[in-house]
Amino acid sequence: MKLTLGWLKRHLDTEASLEEIAGRLTAIGLEVEAVVDRAAPLAPFVSARVVEARPHPNADRLKLCIVDNGRERVQVVCGAPNAQTGMIGAFAAAGTTIPGTGLHLKKARIRGEESNGMLCSEREAGLSDEHEGIIELPADTPIGVPLAEVLGRDDPVIDLGITPNRQDCLGVHGIARDLAAAGMGTLKPLAVEPLAGAFASPIDVVLDSGGVEPAPCPLFVGRYIRGVTNGPSPQWLQDRLAAIGLRPISALVDVTNFYTFDVGRPLHVFDADKIAGDIHVRLSASGEKLLALDGREYTTDDSVTVIADDAGVLGFGGVIGGEPSGCTGATTNVFVEAALFDPIRTAATGRKLQIESDARYRFERGVDPDFVTAGMELATRTVLELCGGEASDLVVAGAVPDWRREVALKPGRVRSLAGIEVPGEEIERILAALGFAAAGRANGELRVAVPSWRADIDGEADLVEEVVRIKGYDAIPPLPVPRAGAVARPVLSPAQRRRATVRRTLAARGLIEAVTFSFAARDAVELFGGVEERLVLANPISSGLDAMRPSLLPNLALAAGRNHDRGAPGVALFELGPVYRDDTAAGQSQVAGAVRTGAALARGWREALRDVDAFDAKADAAAALDACGLAPERAGIVAEAPDWYHPGRAGAFRLGPGKTLAHFGELHPRVLQRLDIAVPAVAFELFLDEVPPSRAGGRHGRPRLDLVDLPAVERDFAFLVDDEVAAADLVAAARGADRALVAEVSVFDVYSGAGIAAGKKSIALSVRLQPTEKTLTEGEIDAAGAAIVQAVAAATGGSLRG
Repeated sequence: MKLTLGWLKRHLDTEASLEEIAGRLTAIGLEVEAVVDRAAPLAPFVSARVVEARPHPNADRLKLCIVDNGRERVQVVCGAPNAQTGMIGAFAAAGTTIPGTGLHLKKARIRGEESNGMLCSEREAGLSDEHEGIIELPADTPIGVPLAEVLGRDDPVIDLGITPNRQDCLGVHGIARDLAAAGMGTLKPLAVEPLAGAFASPIDVVLDSGGVEPAPCPLFVGRYIRGVTNGPSPQWLQDRLAAIGLRPISALVDVTNFYTFDVGRPLHVFDADKIAGDIHVRLSASGEKLLALDGREYTTDDSVTVIADDAGVLGFGGVIGGEPSGCTGATTNVFVEAALFDPIRTAATGRKLQIESDARYRFERGVDPDFVTAGMELATRTVLELCGGEASDLVVAGAVPDWRREVALKPGRVRSLAGIEVPGEEIERILAALGFAAAGRANGELRVAVPSWRADIDGEADLVEEVVRIKGYDAIPPLPVPRAGAVARPVLSPAQRRRATVRRTLAARGLIEAVTFSFAARDAVELFGGVEERLVLANPISSGLDAMRPSLLPNLALAAGRNHDRGAPGVALFELGPVYRDDTAAGQSQVAGAVRTGAALARGWREALRDVDAFDAKADAAAALDACGLAPERAGIVAEAPDWYHPGRAGAFRLGPGKTLAHFGELHPRVLQRLDIAVPAVAFELFLDEVPPSRAGGRHGRPRLDLVDLPAVERDFAFLVDDEVAAADLVAAARGADRALVAEVSVFDVYSGAGIAAGKKSIALSVRLQPTEKTLTEGEIDAAGAAIVQAVAAATGGSLRG
């Protein structure tokens, strides 16, 4: 939001300096991003009269000019073709530096004649690229006046960063109101006087909401003005708009732009003679077209609020008008629009069509619903003043929405919430200065009526914020943070610590952490089980992020594929974050997931690089499960997984029937093909909320270190089992044979074929026996082996291979 100091003083009676105003703006939450002194670059120049201009005696294209700069008369050698006796131009004396060229002026002799300074062009003054001649000022311009003052560029520009909740400060009047409340002057009242119409408008307005709620346009106020003369706007209006970066166009258009920034009231003016029939405010039909004022043609869907006549679309409500109905120098009759448009639909329209406009910027943040008619009255009087004509009665369609509400404030809440003591009388004064009206007291509470321009005020805390920012954040006393004791309490919850441990564990395994959106492409999500309709976004930030993700894998797989397309031979990504089953709080859960693609590190130093397989994903899932405090061997493994995994090459960790802790395995070739991933990929998802708390409870120290100096014994067993028996069943049985003695069980070979009966396979286990009290004897070792064989036989029906 930009404004000039002079524009601000049109609404604020103040003696404060620019520096004081800028400092106070930032202090009350309206951050000053820049203050631009437009007069500084023009400081070397003053207005000067060419008393005499005669030919240079030694050069055909040069002239000798006697210049009166208000203090003295000097001779200047000038080569401009328009230099002539009696004209008033911009003069820079010797010793100054020209901003447009960087030239440092000195007294010099040019072709034998003395030259003291320069008559400058617009390019040399830094005003434009024009350099064909010197600047010609109006004949009544006083002599010796700084050029910035002559051109109206002596008014500094203040650039404010307005936060989205302060829509009331998107007009100069609202900014002045805040400054007045902060003691920087007195707010000047707006002179809004209703204008009696001279005739009935020949154009009527019809609102058609299309049955949607909220209504796309709850209120439309229009007025027909006939007999106008549209031309350049007066210099004061052009200067004000140009100062904030707007290009003056014509009086009619400039008036609408002026009030957009002056009071935050967007307006639009139609050439009434180009309107066929009445105005209809409705939802668009798919395929309607509009050539907009930005010169581009747009095609609508069925969700855009349009201003239309009987022939077609005239403009997009709250966003931009159309070129065919725009005002030109030949316009004599106009129809002025002041309306309210739904903020969400306006924002969606602008984002969908990629249109940025000052009107959209204000409507999507919310404009004052009670200032529509007042804005029309202000604009009408200015149009009549600048363009003449005769105004009709107002055309009003719809009604002002119910914006009135009250908020209760306990005076003590300012101290309890903000830590500052403000007397009750001062609280009421501050709120009254900001436009809040006292609505009475009840039970020690102050009832406050919220003004129409403060849509951001919802509760008591908002009122406290208003009081504190006007009182001054610097008035809040600094206080030390109390310490509860010498030992700090834990900051992280057990669930947060668990996630941090899982994150470090996966990173240590060579996976790279990714942070993707909580949204995903709906067509990608459909490959991973689909998504409920309630999780599809009505207004996504992009077409590729249109659904809340029910799984981490779609985004991770797409990211891995993009990396592979750029030449990465093997990609390993993981993420911890939320996934969504439905739109309730209970439907959100925390998940750790990973995707590996392409080549993987070899399992041994003698092996070459290989493609990733399901065992890589299983190992990642097991490591993450162990990091959660649950030993992977405590969880059963089943060869079941969702259909986005490769059948037969995927599985799940389970803890009891129906409690799935994780899925892992190769991604289905169909899924990889649809995602355009040309290399094998494996993945896992660990459902952190399903993993039971660690037995360590709330203890944060390291577990006790138990060192055993007795030698361990390793024995190998080869069992013949049926083909359908899982190796994990043998491992679990062997481990359960003697949990105090059996320290580790691993599979080192699976064989079927020659020498093995049909329907059978051989599974070889390596078992490490670790005594803790004394060295094992041969008899004890044999007894442990027999117990293992017996346990495996009982659990799986397997027998030792001969």
